Amino acid sequence: MSEIEEVNNERMRVIFLEPGKLARVTEIKPTLRNMQAVVRGDIEPAYFFDDPVCLVCNEEGKINGMRLNRGVYDEQKNLVDIIAGPAFLCRDAGDHFGSLTDEQIKKYSEQFKYPERFIRMDGEIKGIKFKPEKEVER
Repeated sequence: MSEIEEVNNERMRVIFLEPGKLARVTEIKPTLRNMQAVVRGDIEPAYFFDDPVCLVCNEEGKINGMRLNRGVYDEQKNLVDIIAGPAFLCRDAGDHFGSLTDEQIKKYSEQFKYPERFIRMDGEIKGIKFKPEKEVER
């Protein structure tokens, strides 16, 4: 990852996913240290999609008991995995991460817009999307 820090000092456009909050488009610095700060620990890239898109999450989010965030589903709407803790979606540019395209932002913002609560029902885990209440400034 040190090559990223040296080669790409700009910012990359990502979709940031936080437990209990709506997905949002933001820009982050594509350095290892910054990406670790965003996910609050060591990063783990996950490749669930046919597009060149990567979900970057906390490598030990589940082990450390981080709050569950979003489900990842296959084409038949079956739950494939559950992301724990903060995560972001970015472009998989082969040897490094990059900014999402406008089309990718539209597609994945819709797909991951709402956070989920997870329940066990009939021996299966199901995700239920919900609209979070607006945060009130104090």
